[in-house]
Amino acid sequence: MTKPHQMLHLLLGMLLLIAVAPSISEGAISSPYKKSKSQSTAEASTRGTSSAVFPLSGDVYPNGLYYVTMNIGNPAKPYYLDVDTGSDLTWLQCDAPCRSCSKVPHPLYRPTKQKLVPCSDPICSALRQCEAAQCDYEVQYADQGSSLGVLVSDAFTLRLTNSSTVRPTLTFGCGYDQQLSNPNAPASTDGVLGLGGGKVSIMSQLKDQGATRNVVGHCLGRNGGGFLFFGDDLVPYSKVTWAPLSLRSKNYSPGSASLYFGGKSLGVKQMDVVFDSGSSYTYFTSQAYQALVSAVKSDIGDKLKVASNDPSLPLCWKGQKPFKSISDVRKYFKSVVLSFVNGKKSLLEIPPDNYLVVTEYGNACLGILNGSEVGLKDFSVIGDITLQDLMVVYDNENGQIGWIKTACDRLPNADSEGAGFGLDGLCRDILNEDCNIYSALFG
Repeated sequence: MTKPHQMLHLLLGMLLLIAVAPSISEGAISSPYKKSKSQSTAEASTRGTSSAVFPLSGDVYPNGLYYVTMNIGNPAKPYYLDVDTGSDLTWLQCDAPCRSCSKVPHPLYRPTKQKLVPCSDPICSALRQCEAAQCDYEVQYADQGSSLGVLVSDAFTLRLTNSSTVRPTLTFGCGYDQQLSNPNAPASTDGVLGLGGGKVSIMSQLKDQGATRNVVGHCLGRNGGGFLFFGDDLVPYSKVTWAPLSLRSKNYSPGSASLYFGGKSLGVKQMDVVFDSGSSYTYFTSQAYQALVSAVKSDIGDKLKVASNDPSLPLCWKGQKPFKSISDVRKYFKSVVLSFVNGKKSLLEIPPDNYLVVTEYGNACLGILNGSEVGLKDFSVIGDITLQDLMVVYDNENGQIGWIKTACDRLPNADSEGAGFGLDGLCRDILNEDCNIYSALFG
């Protein structure tokens, strides 16, 4: 992390699994986990596939991330997980015992030996050759953070839109050695929810167990909050702008795009793009970034002055008096547009609201950064700031990614192609215990 509220959790390269970590300590062992019939994979598959919907917390500024509460274990305990479509592995900071952990919102997850994933497990064997008794891992992210630990399996409690509750046993990382930019600072979350398309991803596991279809989506509220969903019940397929997923990328990429500002081409036509909810801001390749900054500065002229004393982001502007909100400043800026080559009229319009931040100093700062400064050379990352008030759908079933403008402070109704519902239906049918949370978030 290069700034206090700047995250880039895109996974660098492939998941690294290593076999040098120590075995889980006997001191961390509690009573054995026993799976009941209600928690079995068989039950999940007999119910058929449905969707699960979760409220989100957090924002782009000043928190720099969106996170979801996941209930894990038996009995289930809550954990805050950073919603990350840029990586596959889900992991929790873990008392195994912990070698290097930061202060997290909840007590550290404590594994038992019965929950260890053996080398023979398909998830482990699909990733690496393993000859030890346990499947160790290490993940490294573009913001220089990392997690080292061991794979474990435990129950996740999911309330589905078909009025059922399932508790599939899913594999995730028990991280007992985290390297963070500021390890002494309290962490906002207990770990990371990896929602990529790989076999170790939670979505792939839920698909394999028949709990949901391999479709995940999020709606990040401009004023904070929003919602996350597994499955496709909420997806208004005919209204979404779709682009096929690029086969050249291991991440969620709609392929290459041309870049426009204010309706004019910036001369960038082969810009490979990745969508990543684990990134606070958007990162362009050096060429695209320089072209955009030049166009923005030229268009603003002397209407605003550069604010050189604002540490929030690299490029900020100030007015005659401090700005209070984006509404005070959007008239000075024009929309950025990405036109994707592979989609049919697949345009992603990025209005000023989706690339500017008004900071605590009253300045308007550019939330599109130079990716080369954080090690991104060949592709651009579309992060949370640009994804605000969009429903973004990662459809692994049909190999496509889609987006549609919507207010993320309430659940949308899907068209006739889906089983749409609103807050009333959720509270009446499937989320009785969480209706106070949903009412606060969605009104």
